[in-house]
Amino acid sequence: MSRALDGIRVLDLTHMLSGPFGAMLLADLGAETIKVEPLEGEGTRRWCERDPELSIDGMGVYFMTLNRNKHSISVDLKSPDGQALFQDLVRCSDVVISNFGPGVAQRLGVDAASLRAVNPRIVSCSISGYGSDGPAFDRASFDLVAQAASGMMSVTGENADRPLRTGTPIADIGGGLYAALGILAALVERDRSGEGQHVDISMLDCQLSLLSYLVSMAGFTGRDPAPMGNAHSVHVPYNSYRTADGFIVIAVLTDRFWQNLKEALACDELDRPEFDTQPGRVAARELIDAHIGKLLATRPSAHWLDRLAAHRVPAGPVNTITQAMEDPQVVHRNMIVDLAHPNGETRKGPGNPVKLSRSGGEAFAPAPELGTDTERILAEVLGLNADQVDGLKQKGVVRGRPG
Repeated sequence: MSRALDGIRVLDLTHMLSGPFGAMLLADLGAETIKVEPLEGEGTRRWCERDPELSIDGMGVYFMTLNRNKHSISVDLKSPDGQALFQDLVRCSDVVISNFGPGVAQRLGVDAASLRAVNPRIVSCSISGYGSDGPAFDRASFDLVAQAASGMMSVTGENADRPLRTGTPIADIGGGLYAALGILAALVERDRSGEGQHVDISMLDCQLSLLSYLVSMAGFTGRDPAPMGNAHSVHVPYNSYRTADGFIVIAVLTDRFWQNLKEALACDELDRPEFDTQPGRVAARELIDAHIGKLLATRPSAHWLDRLAAHRVPAGPVNTITQAMEDPQVVHRNMIVDLAHPNGETRKGPGNPVKLSRSGGEAFAPAPELGTDTERILAEVLGLNADQVDGLKQKGVVRGRPG
């Protein structure tokens, strides 16, 4: 089956997490994604490479997860010959994505203006902590910094005196998601205009976007939203509750669901007319949570989840990650797939959540060894002969296939 981005060629200059994640999304959708790495390899190759539990044959879990479905070419972009090779690749590509620190892209000649001079149809994308302009554009930033600066940490957890980051690096992941979205929008626009453009992604911007209505609430009231743990400022009951053998969550967003919950739990203490509307429940949040918590603690999670499902109450288990990986719904949706090493060994990892009806063929090729595709790409894409490739290798401009 064909895939949605078949025929699109992406040059991936990224490292760490946000950029590789965004480029992986494009690769999963079928884009030919060429990872252009320095001669020593991009830094994420080093992460966990020596951890026997989190690596295979010297390739760590981070790199294997973020770089599936990609090809690797190793080029010294600091050399004139390396820059010339990269420009040749730009001439026959559609997208260049990078997440260098401030000023690095300009020094390497891979900034938006330089790329556009080589190929006016190129869609370029840069991901950075603060974007390409503004008073803070040149500050160093990583996921934690973006979470803190955006206010995300101030609404995470249960105590305003102890701000917490989210359990997943949401600023990095969010930056990659918005980068892929912006690239796809620019490619669609290019079909109309015939010209490429630059996609400027700030991780701080993305965090504020993901905060969504919480930013609007602050704008409406002039007050900061408070951290509420697993509860919700508008909806009650909306929380996690201990059962006899674990935890479940219940999310009642409408008065109809409240009536369903009362029927499911058959708890006299909850059958009060003032609780039948949202304002009454919000006013009695602690009392309602206490009654529900006391009742749910008497029976195991499966008992309550069956009853809640039978009455169409939005509820679910609080799974560990390994439990989620074994969930029949998750397995059915092919969301746990084999992450392969080039040597054939596999481990389990996350699949592709974008399920397309006509062009949704899924394939998960191994993350590449450093430079494993150098010779092939130089020959097939740029038309270089074996002597030319060998000459570049001998001059230290490129690094070829291992072994």
